[in-house]
Amino acid sequence: MSSSHELPAASADAPDHCPNCGTPFPNPRPKFCGACGQESNLRAPTLLEFIQQFGGAYISTEGALWRTLWRLLLLPGQLTLEYLAGRRRRYVLPLRLYLTISVLALLSLRLVTSGKIEANTPEFDKTSSSKAIQLENGDTKNIQIGGLGGFKVGLKDGVFFCDKLPESMCKRLERRLTLDHAGMAKEMVQLSERALNNVGTTMFVLLPCFALWLKLIFWDKRMRYTEHLTFALHLHAFWFAMVMLLLIQSEVLSAVAGLAALIYPLIALHRVYRCRWWSTLPRAFVLFVLNLSSIGLVFASFALLTLVS
Repeated sequence: MSSSHELPAASADAPDHCPNCGTPFPNPRPKFCGACGQESNLRAPTLLEFIQQFGGAYISTEGALWRTLWRLLLLPGQLTLEYLAGRRRRYVLPLRLYLTISVLALLSLRLVTSGKIEANTPEFDKTSSSKAIQLENGDTKNIQIGGLGGFKVGLKDGVFFCDKLPESMCKRLERRLTLDHAGMAKEMVQLSERALNNVGTTMFVLLPCFALWLKLIFWDKRMRYTEHLTFALHLHAFWFAMVMLLLIQSEVLSAVAGLAALIYPLIALHRVYRCRWWSTLPRAFVLFVLNLSSIGLVFASFALLTLVS
């Protein structure tokens, strides 16, 4: 005599309608629901299927990931051209590709550099290498943050100055710098290492800016902002892939990654925007200057937030 709590047999008939949307199945039963696309025969997934669900549909036997990586790494601009031409199902979508590669690169960067940062804490008499943050060697009375975009704050011969910032922020920065300017100077020297924890957040600010610069520089192409954003996602995904090559710490791979990071964008710009080289090169230089300014501005803003927090 069976118990009322006994589970139904595995061979029990499957429902004649979709459990997800309720659409009746035709006869013979299809593998997928014609209305919502869910599988018609539901069962517990195998371990391999579960891993595929975790990694995304592109990690499958269809080879979308490998087709995407081949074009991303070896054919500059090709992924963007394919996407703009409407061939999208066969490749990993731009945002998913960028997120996947950037997360892998940032995790690798954290694993490789975390021990070095702890073991090599910078000494107080080092000079900051950031142009947005200027700290003279061993001089705690001369500190400047900013300079890009017109705003700057710091100490000049021990005297506080603050330009083009809200008064409340200036007063708060003055208290931090004048009461413990030696400690603040030390924090500024170590800022490059601490900024590693915010690279992901910073890139989500810089990437839309990069797409905006593309929109302005190639205004004559009459392309939508989202089309420029697609190119930016592909290009930054490539740069993150080169970061992973650099982390291998091989002289040959480092040289290849460094050279590719410079040449690849030029070829990609030339192919995607269909400009002659005499037009592509000056536009690429303007893009480089604007992007570098954005990086400096974001880095200086991060320093200010560190001081006022």
